[in-house]
Amino acid sequence: MGREYKILCKPTEGVALHQLLLNLPPPFHRPQMQELYNYRVDEDGYYLVDHLVDRSVAATALQVFLDAALSSAESVTIIEP
Repeated sequence: MGREYKILCKPTEGVALHQLLLNLPPPFHRPQMQELYNYRVDEDGYYLVDHLVDRSVAATALQVFLDAALSSAESVTIIEP
């Protein structure tokens, strides 16, 4: 399955959320279309799963979500569900 992360925070909404999602790296590796990571935006934060295929791409996605979470709070909590 991979490694799961849950960033507990108040997620961004609207245009800011749209911009955040545009900053994410592509979640698939071409040409095999192998999924590198997956995510969802929940009411209580962001969920990301790293499929351990290309750790640098998943780490970039995780950093995008962490930056977004920290832009609205001084600290956030990250758990492994």
